[in-house]
Amino acid sequence: MSTTGQFSSKNPTIKRILKEASELANQPSPDYHAAPLETDLFEWHFTIRGPPSPSPFEGGLYHGRIVLPPAYPLKPPSFRFLTPTGRFEVNREICLSISGHHEETWQPAWGIRTALVAIRSFMDTSAGGQLGGMEASEEVRKRMAGQSGGWKCPACAKANVEIMREQDEAVREQGGEQKPQETVPEELRLAYRENLAGANGSAERPEASGSQKAAESGSATSQPARNVTAPVAASIPETARWYLRYSHKGGLRRKESRPG
Repeated sequence: MSTTGQFSSKNPTIKRILKEASELANQPSPDYHAAPLETDLFEWHFTIRGPPSPSPFEGGLYHGRIVLPPAYPLKPPSFRFLTPTGRFEVNREICLSISGHHEETWQPAWGIRTALVAIRSFMDTSAGGQLGGMEASEEVRKRMAGQSGGWKCPACAKANVEIMREQDEAVREQGGEQKPQETVPEELRLAYRENLAGANGSAERPEASGSQKAAESGSATSQPARNVTAPVAASIPETARWYLRYSHKGGLRRKESRPG
């Protein structure tokens, strides 16, 4: 569905998106960064740290894309990773209980923060035939984690390590390493287990995907994925543009006065 059109900042969807952008800027997490593109309020990019040891993703910095539907938050976002992980296929929508592939399990009370916490938590689980998921050896995943910091997003024009360095600075400005209260809702965990069981029981495990074969052979690289930007951009009101510009620059945290 096209999202082209004039949007009012009083529109419930726009208000919700701006609220989430503001909350993520004012309560930054050391584990992830997320913000909408300045040119499209409905396309967000995120960078997350891999789960801690003993996870093979420890030390990894992974970049991805979120597309919000026009009916957000009544309908769930879609997610894809742009950085090679060894867990999710590159630049392919992933099937999780928080994504557009499972509208029946999505709850409007959840948001971008909840989704990122869940994705990070689910990285260490088995792909199990999951759409957009893949299996790779621990060695391959560790190698990809080590390479991931230098991956640079064409749309953001920054490497993952730069994005998270700025995020660390934002966290320090807000009082150190205190994290917001972040847990994966139990309903979300249950839905994930049910969806995974369904994927495992629907058919025999398919032949390894091209991405998995490339990973196992060591040919997966940290090259930028194609088609990063959304094909249709939403028209953003000037008020929303102002918030986004200052959100990207940390202005929401500094609470600079708004121009008249």
